[in-house]
Amino acid sequence: MAIRARVTRNQWRTLVPAALAALMAVLVQPAGAQAAPPAPTESRPIYSYDDAIRESVWVDTRIDGDADGKADRVAVDIVRPREPAQQGRRIPVIMDASPYYACCGRGNEGQKKTYDAAGKPVQFPLFYDNYFVPRGYATVLVDLAGTNRSDGCVDVGGRSDVQSAKAVVDWLNGRARGYSSRTGGTAVTAAWSTGAVGMIGKSYDGTVANGVAATGVKGLKTIVPIGAISSWYDYYFAKGAPLFDSGPDWLSNYVESPDARARCAAVQKRLVEEAPRSGDWTRLWSERDYVPDADKVRASVFVVHGMQDLNVRAKHFGQWWDALAEAGVERRIWLSQTGHVDPFDFRRADWVKALHRWFDHYLLGMDNGAEREPMAHVERAPDRWSTDRVWPADGTRFTTLRPRAGDQPGVGALGLRPAPAGSTETFTDDPKLSETDWAAHIDAPTASKAGFATGPLRENLRLSGAGTVTVTATPSTSSAHLSAVLVDLGPDTIRDYAAPGEGISTLPERTCWGSSTAGDSACFKETRAKTTDVDYTVFSRGWADLGNYASEHTGRPLVPGKKYTITLDLHASDHVVPAGHRLGLIVAGTDAGLIEPPASTPRLTLDLARTSAELPLIGGAPAFGRATRGVPQAADVEDGPLRGVRDPRTVPPVPFATGPAGQGGASAP
Repeated sequence: MAIRARVTRNQWRTLVPAALAALMAVLVQPAGAQAAPPAPTESRPIYSYDDAIRESVWVDTRIDGDADGKADRVAVDIVRPREPAQQGRRIPVIMDASPYYACCGRGNEGQKKTYDAAGKPVQFPLFYDNYFVPRGYATVLVDLAGTNRSDGCVDVGGRSDVQSAKAVVDWLNGRARGYSSRTGGTAVTAAWSTGAVGMIGKSYDGTVANGVAATGVKGLKTIVPIGAISSWYDYYFAKGAPLFDSGPDWLSNYVESPDARARCAAVQKRLVEEAPRSGDWTRLWSERDYVPDADKVRASVFVVHGMQDLNVRAKHFGQWWDALAEAGVERRIWLSQTGHVDPFDFRRADWVKALHRWFDHYLLGMDNGAEREPMAHVERAPDRWSTDRVWPADGTRFTTLRPRAGDQPGVGALGLRPAPAGSTETFTDDPKLSETDWAAHIDAPTASKAGFATGPLRENLRLSGAGTVTVTATPSTSSAHLSAVLVDLGPDTIRDYAAPGEGISTLPERTCWGSSTAGDSACFKETRAKTTDVDYTVFSRGWADLGNYASEHTGRPLVPGKKYTITLDLHASDHVVPAGHRLGLIVAGTDAGLIEPPASTPRLTLDLARTSAELPLIGGAPAFGRATRGVPQAADVEDGPLRGVRDPRTVPPVPFATGPAGQGGASAP
């Protein structure tokens, strides 16, 4: 069902004190007194970045992840304006906690932290310090446990990762201990901090922000997760089907510092043993699932995600968003047509402006109306955006669409009427083929998929949110993987999310966003949309191991020849199928490059009368009926395969570090 608009828990916290303050100001104002000047609504760059204080602190996490008998300390690099400290004024914090500051780099240009000969921080990756420090914020970059200059071990989204950052929030609020060095050292307090913290970050960094927010830690006022994970199980598996050929142990080993690898064998062993490649749920995954704790979140949440992100896939933002909505958390969302890309690189000027207003409101307390702006910004076409008051959009209704057999094998129709009892379609899993192969040949009988489509629509049809596909299938072998994808069948120009850069090209020209020093430039390479012309667009997808038919958490061997029913969760999206285009549903086996194949090569027979899709349509069944009324199910199609993006790439679960986007450099969790 559609999520209803309402005053959120966070909004009451903001509105009630503001209303009381305004009332008291009127009641106690002396007669004849002049009105106070209006409160500022935007922070200005009035502080020197060149003279800013740059320092490092090691914060006690109060856990001993590497079992050396001492509490782990995490390295915290800080840059903050000098003038407020001299004036005795405290300032808020923008924090990015990451495992990538030494191994892999951050941002489109792969920036790493740098230090001078004495170990004093020089370069702070990304633009946050350059832009916000002159405006009265501190920028705090945290090395997660086991990385760069921190103690402990990387446990990939577990207690150590989350506590690495939570302890720093506690230190900034006077609840944890900090020291001037990694061992020993003098105690250091954050007397300069107001305690108001905003966490931001892309991918793994944003994931840590989600995890910290889910602890309910006091002082964390807002988070901005960009392309972030909400459940680590769903990063590695989809209802038992493995999405990568490796587990969290590989990622941990990749990002850990060399000395951490030497001392963290026990943690690595646990990551192997408690994350079985069978896809069964274990306690390890429960610890790394933040969604059930959405009701603990005190912070506002600004979600950013690429709807074509095939690394941190779109299920992550969808289930997190729904849980936050149910908990009444104040939130906003930007959805782009890119893959795993930062908004600084696909909508730079608008992003900096929006982030500035967001932080000014939630960290400085400015009444600038940021919380009253549209909840959702959705990219409809390259660089063309629309807004919605709520998301999923008003009028969204889940609607059951049903596949029916056509005149040719594997080429059927999609509509509101169920298929006759006993109607079937059959396909054989071909692990060499992907969703692009299936969609390109949706109008041709092929052995590897079953495709179903409407005729050309009479009206636009918008889908907003996450749907499901329920499949009843009979396998010929004891193992089987299933894929379901939604396809917009019609010509379009889209961001080329499957190319290097995942929808952007990096240009040689630079623009500057804030102040610079000799060791930390505020000038970054510009980008532009990388587009391609297509005849179809896959806009939502989902996968499952059919062996998980009885439980999302545990798989079972299949009995060949027996029917099984399972529901595949489609990834959240917001897409308009224009009038004249067709809406397609494809059911197939292994989606090459996106899931791993099963142990066997099954032939699957679909029971069409017991197969359906529940889709979030604006206007529901009546809107679908209007869009398809009088439209023939069989469309006139051109001979030959349809054009689409290139085949999905198998993305390793770690950032590439080979250069900027468009030159072989993408990024991942």
